[in-house]
Amino acid sequence: MFGLFKKKLKEVVSKFSRKTEEEPKEKAVEEEKEIKELKEEKPKKRFSLFKKKHKEELTEEKIEEKKEEIKKEIKEKKSEEIKEEKPKEKKTFLEKVKGITKVKISEEKFEKLFEDLEMVLLENNVAYGVIDKIKEDLKVDLVNVPLSNVKKTIETSLKNSIEGVLSFGNIDLIKRIKEKKPYVILFLGVNGAGKTTTIAKLANLFLKNGLRCVFVASDTFRAASIQQLEEHGKILGINVIKHDYGADPAAVAYDGIKHAESKNIDVVLIDTAGRQHSNVNLMDELKKLNRVAKPDFKIFVGESITGNDIIEQVEQFNNAVNIDGIILSKFDVDDKGGAAISVSYVTGKPILYLGIGQDYDKLEKFDKEKIIKNLEL
Repeated sequence: MFGLFKKKLKEVVSKFSRKTEEEPKEKAVEEEKEIKELKEEKPKKRFSLFKKKHKEELTEEKIEEKKEEIKKEIKEKKSEEIKEEKPKEKKTFLEKVKGITKVKISEEKFEKLFEDLEMVLLENNVAYGVIDKIKEDLKVDLVNVPLSNVKKTIETSLKNSIEGVLSFGNIDLIKRIKEKKPYVILFLGVNGAGKTTTIAKLANLFLKNGLRCVFVASDTFRAASIQQLEEHGKILGINVIKHDYGADPAAVAYDGIKHAESKNIDVVLIDTAGRQHSNVNLMDELKKLNRVAKPDFKIFVGESITGNDIIEQVEQFNNAVNIDGIILSKFDVDDKGGAAISVSYVTGKPILYLGIGQDYDKLEKFDKEKIIKNLEL
């Protein structure tokens, strides 16, 4: 995970810091050159001064006298030069070091340098809203601020900014389930996102926490969907409440909840048909299912590898039934990772878990610290 994103991020941070540090070095070289030229010019000035004063011919005795005068004159001149230079050297050692090691990035230069970072973020599916936040955070930390270690400052600022993006409220789903019985969870999402497999993974987690579960096959549309849920039920020892294909999904959900109430079951997990948010009839069907089942929690299951499309999907499903949380499937094969960074910040809905493989135990609780660590910031 984050393989490509991590590599590109490192490259652009190094490029950013390198370009920032190059400019002061060039200025220092120019200053040294100017000083050298001035030093070379000084003897010429003294020599021309000497020539002007001694145009007439001198006797041998006068030459000796003039030599003494010139020596005295040179000493006085040097003394005056030293006095003139002293005020410039009053800086402390610490001030001199600061002048050498610290650089400042102008707003104009920052805008130019940020273009490379922005391109990397876009290529790795980071949403525009998140990019804008990262840009503003970096600007505060970098623009017109004396910097002694540019690369380290950029990395720290970027890390803090992404941490801020990922700072959404954590939901303890297991704790909530234990406080109400039966606790009804409705799963929804687009076609092929791995919804049914994710339901089985979550049920496995609940079982490990001593919670009794029941599956409800409200996906009466997709061929073999009921059979798939039954196979998971057999492996995990969980009953499946089902009707025939083509039945009313809301009616199946109603029966499943009544079954849970009569059997003292802790949690009801309702599977639904995958649907595109643009399909008006299927979205209306989902709204009806939501009204009948009155779920305690609604989880959107989406593929991490979908990229920025997942943001629009979450927003559309949220407009229809007001979702409570997100599970990202296939996170282990997402080489970019921008969706995981962006979706909660843009939609305001927390990521609960990440799917990291096909096995039942390959469901990982979302941890922002782990995300930051994987980005190697």
